[in-house]
Amino acid sequence: GTEMVIMYILCYSYLVDVLELGDADFDYLATEHETMLVKFYAPWCGHCKKLAPEFEKAASRLKGSVQLAKVDCTTNSETCSRFGVSGYPTLRIFRYGKDSAPYDGPRTAEGIYETMRRQTGPDSMHLKTKDDLKAFVNNHDASIVGVFSGTDSPRLAEFLKAATLLREQFRFAHSTNLQLAEEHGANSECVLLFRPPRLANAFEDSIVIFRDYLTIGSLRRFIRDHIYGLCPHMTIENRDRLRVRDLLTAYYALDYHHNIPGSNYWRNRVMKVASKYVGRGLTFSIANKKDFLLELEEDFGMGTSDGGELPFITIRTRLGHKYTMREEFTRDGASLQRFLEDYFAGRLKRYIKSEPIPEKNSGAVKVVVAESFDQVVNDPDKNVLIQFFSPLCPHCKKLEPVYGELAETLRSDPKIVIAKMNALANDVPLGYDVQGFPTIYFAPVGRKDEPVRYQGTRELKDFLRFLKREASHHLVLSGFKDEL
Repeated sequence: GTEMVIMYILCYSYLVDVLELGDADFDYLATEHETMLVKFYAPWCGHCKKLAPEFEKAASRLKGSVQLAKVDCTTNSETCSRFGVSGYPTLRIFRYGKDSAPYDGPRTAEGIYETMRRQTGPDSMHLKTKDDLKAFVNNHDASIVGVFSGTDSPRLAEFLKAATLLREQFRFAHSTNLQLAEEHGANSECVLLFRPPRLANAFEDSIVIFRDYLTIGSLRRFIRDHIYGLCPHMTIENRDRLRVRDLLTAYYALDYHHNIPGSNYWRNRVMKVASKYVGRGLTFSIANKKDFLLELEEDFGMGTSDGGELPFITIRTRLGHKYTMREEFTRDGASLQRFLEDYFAGRLKRYIKSEPIPEKNSGAVKVVVAESFDQVVNDPDKNVLIQFFSPLCPHCKKLEPVYGELAETLRSDPKIVIAKMNALANDVPLGYDVQGFPTIYFAPVGRKDEPVRYQGTRELKDFLRFLKREASHHLVLSGFKDEL
């Protein structure tokens, strides 16, 4: 009987795309798979629901190479606490049933597929011949190849350690045939970084050689500084890594799967101009407009007709300042050069998503928009309580009468302003972390660059107690009888 059940479980596990694991069978089934990605989830969790279809899609694409599985933590608490699961969804990579590493990749079907595909096979491919090397580097992604004098080389050992740590982000291979490096102008142990062949161009080398002292840290820095080159292809998967710097992006109908020459046509025009600004603190990239359409509409107010066939150019600094090129992109690059000259000279007006400044603003609660934020909230003589809300949020609607009453109570105080801003229709300024609604901050006189987040209960008494404590002056209350 037991054998039959085990056979059934095993057969079943090869039929379904995502395995459902529990306290009873987790260890048994997990050890069956060389590489497994496990999602620990709770059925009520919103992020889990959003991830579910992406996870399923990735599972069917990875079938036969990487097993995807899920554990419902509401009914399998023993397994979840054993692996230290404290939030949902938690994704972890297992090798033959052993917890190997957290999954840090993107949470899209494509991102999971790409990340987990890299988890199969060895951390670093062993290349023996020139043909092996040629086949390995002819890939959509960049390749990092270490060439060493022999299997006992201490540098090889360090390289393999780095490959184990970084395999999720980059492709690694190694060889003990020094002739492979000679072809590329190196006659001793080194690491060769091959940029993707589809991105080959006349403005930079396709191969960069690392000859410094090899440690995990120095190799990681070298890869980080050189892998993207002058103008990388930004995708949903790598955007966060690129956006740690001030970044210019050209968005157009880019398609490296079906139209490499067409995709490189505009990229070469961006690079021609970009090469004149190397070392000025701005990085450049290209992206497929379709992949980022929603973001361009929401963050840069782009209409679907903007730019047409021509690239749409934006700059987003790491501080969150945004600029768009309003002039049409010209094939000779002259308009892009004018845009960059204006950017570096500080002549560009920042793009701010904002509702119009209200003509009438006579209510007790002052309406703030992005364009008037500085004038109202950063007024040096006023203590300002600002609520960031969404018109769709039920908690915000529930708060409305209390917030209105608070504003009425303090209406006769000339030094205090109770305000609100629609955070969906306006850019939230830097220094205010708004992830959910309502989010309330207090910007006190003399400390406008250090707004204080309101964490208390949303009752009139609590708001008043908080303001009494935080405000720079004695509050003037009208008609509030209760003892504070």
